[in-house]
Amino acid sequence: VQLQASGGGLVQAGGSLRLSCAASGNVFVPNTMGWYRQAPGKQRELVATMGSYSGNTNYGDSVKGRFTISRDNTQNTASLRMDNLKPEDSAVYYCYRWQSNREYWGQGTQVTVSS
Repeated sequence: VQLQASGGGLVQAGGSLRLSCAASGNVFVPNTMGWYRQAPGKQRELVATMGSYSGNTNYGDSVKGRFTISRDNTQNTASLRMDNLKPEDSAVYYCYRWQSNREYWGQGTQVTVSS
């Protein structure tokens, strides 16, 4: 499975960005897709994930109410809408997929929020 992420960049605090991730290769259902992030000197943390069948979502506490994950299962893509961004949201965001008891990671995309 290959994950190709796009989006991210530099934005001022209070602004919005959108990340997208496309899965290709040996993709199966059920699966979970989403994002984790890692800031310098910190551990990788959950941002948001969404299941393929159930549509159940799981958000990190720090992004609840500001970020929204969505999926297009026919295209094997996931999107993350990030609103009201804060400087503490600055990190490398990694696209994530779980299927068949394996985890897959994308290459990471930088999000920088200036104050």
